Amino acid sequence: GVSGGSGLLAAGAQAVGNAPLRRTTRLSAFGAAAAGSVFLILDLGRPERALNMFRVFKVTSPMSLGSWILSGFASAAALPAAAEVDAATGHKLPLPKFVRTALQKAAGPAGAVAGVLGGPLAGYTAVLLSNTSNPVWNDMKKHLPYVFVSSAAAASSGMAMVTTPVKHAGPARALGMAAAVSDLAATKVLEGGMEPEPRQALHEGKPGTLMKASEYLIAAGGVGSMLAAATKSRAVSVAAGLSLLAGSACTRFGVLNA
Repeated sequence: GVSGGSGLLAAGAQAVGNAPLRRTTRLSAFGAAAAGSVFLILDLGRPERALNMFRVFKVTSPMSLGSWILSGFASAAALPAAAEVDAATGHKLPLPKFVRTALQKAAGPAGAVAGVLGGPLAGYTAVLLSNTSNPVWNDMKKHLPYVFVSSAAAASSGMAMVTTPVKHAGPARALGMAAAVSDLAATKVLEGGMEPEPRQALHEGKPGTLMKASEYLIAAGGVGSMLAAATKSRAVSVAAGLSLLAGSACTRFGVLNA
């Protein structure tokens, strides 16, 4: 979610020439995708199993399609991130001149590709869960992607608000406010469309605690984003960003544990 949303924000920042926001979101997009890839490989038990994901491209399989989306996104996001690191170090990375020139020219198109793949990356995990026979997840299949994409928008905007100077984080604050409204609304619609028994799993024990915490944190992050926009306070911006990040995480782990 952080990665996909950051890819979209980076593409927007690239389009309007917002260099500070472009830098932080490009780095977040690649960093989160790289971390997610490592976690995926660890979850598979044996690293070589990851290679089996790429033997075929099957559009009817969320696992196959998601693996290709993740690898494609991470590959595309790596070039802009490398270009930003090179620029931030004053072009002191030990790169041949032709490599640096090619990297600079490829960063823009690769960033656009990452932006296109960002939405599918943010939502495919919801499709993957709801495509199983697990009764709780399966009962969410019509609405869980909307919740996860809203959650991704909250997480990525929160990360950008934490890492970007407040003067240049306006688009992230706007996305954070929209994400808070969308996340809260989508979660209510999700629960309203579920049968009573699987819905109860979202309100009991650890999942219930996490989902309730998510509701409060996302709402606080949305309000904090508005306050940060009004006051231009760095402290408020960071606090709102952390709240959105934590709320998004609670949503994901709440659904997972349910």
